Amino acid sequence: MQALDSFDADERLQDVLREGITAEDLPAAFPLLRGRSLLRAFSALFHGGETQVMLRLLVLRTLGARAHAPEWTPAEIRDQLAFVEPVKLETVVQRLKEHELLTWDSETLRYRVSPLGRKALAAVSTLLEFERDDEDGLGYITAQLAAGQAVGRVSADELGHLLSRLSELKEDFDRAVLSGSEHRIRRAAQRLDAVWTWVEKGTEVVSAIADSEDIDSSTHRLAQAVGRAQSALLRQAGVFQRELNKIDQHRVHLGRTGLSSSDLVAWLRSLTPDALAEHANEASLLPVQPPFLQDQIALDVAEYELLERERAAAESTALPDAEATPSTHDLPIDEEDLSPLLAWHGELASLTDPMELSAALRGNDYALSAYRLSLLGLVGDPESSALQGPTADLARLPLKLEIEPHLIDPGLPSIALVSAGRLHPHKDKKHA
Repeated sequence: MQALDSFDADERLQDVLREGITAEDLPAAFPLLRGRSLLRAFSALFHGGETQVMLRLLVLRTLGARAHAPEWTPAEIRDQLAFVEPVKLETVVQRLKEHELLTWDSETLRYRVSPLGRKALAAVSTLLEFERDDEDGLGYITAQLAAGQAVGRVSADELGHLLSRLSELKEDFDRAVLSGSEHRIRRAAQRLDAVWTWVEKGTEVVSAIADSEDIDSSTHRLAQAVGRAQSALLRQAGVFQRELNKIDQHRVHLGRTGLSSSDLVAWLRSLTPDALAEHANEASLLPVQPPFLQDQIALDVAEYELLERERAAAESTALPDAEATPSTHDLPIDEEDLSPLLAWHGELASLTDPMELSAALRGNDYALSAYRLSLLGLVGDPESSALQGPTADLARLPLKLEIEPHLIDPGLPSIALVSAGRLHPHKDKKHA
């Protein structure tokens, strides 16, 4: 039966070829003919509608998942897959058995997954595993290449697939850069970040393949081409960053809101077509702007004609009439109140015994105490004594100011601390 199927398959393939062409002579067809049994297994799994394919894979994966007891009795299959309609389950099991994905042991009366079925399960499981986070397919191709390199079986087909995928990604990235669109460049940069790990892993695998001495020259050249494509892809991150920097230099900011034209574009992209249509409903009500009219210049001219010209015409520029120069006798003159200084001068002039500095500074408020402290610095000053006036009279008093290098509490409500010291009258005055 198998030989007949093989003959029929060869005839069907031969029927689609031109006259004089033999399927076995085609290099591309030879690996397919050699793996006919595996292809038949996949045909048995994936032939028909999606529901049928899902049911076959579900049954086969369930039977192949029990590692501790790989053999199944019909009753165990029905119990394990009790959620499947019994007639459909029996049909699927028989189909898998007919296409040698399951084998039936007549001695133990049990089913088991055949080696061919294990191959199909392994391939499907690998595809499903990489489908979660490998939208570009680079991870799956790199993993297959790494697995082959690990066991010493490097496939030129897998190297070719990897080179083709890298070239496609590089072309997509170049088109994004040439478009000048910030949205496309950022989206391409995100794709590069997603495949970055696989590109680095592929670089390690291809380097190991290129360094190997067991591969033929054509495969070696192909590995070198893959390495060059990976290097070009790794440099793409710098290209994206330079283009984004150029876009940042020309980005328009909307006043002081912190928003830019890029934020506005991103917001518009997030809207649905209906929402965009609603925003555009009233756009036709706005007046049409002639392309030759500079609105800012027109506004400046209108402002001058309507406001500034009228304001300049109404402004009075006549000079005021001349007036006589006022006499200085009519100017108010404030006389300085020296009564606090004169009263304090009389008090200090009558000193016969030393007076503490805190007592000399005692006044009604802080301003008076500070005023007295500033005048005490003039006592005994020869330059101030040579002048005329009440301040000079204070400087000529026969007193001596002594200041000690520490602070005391003067007991005044407006002063916290003051230097310790005292005023001493001269001895000649005391004896007089």
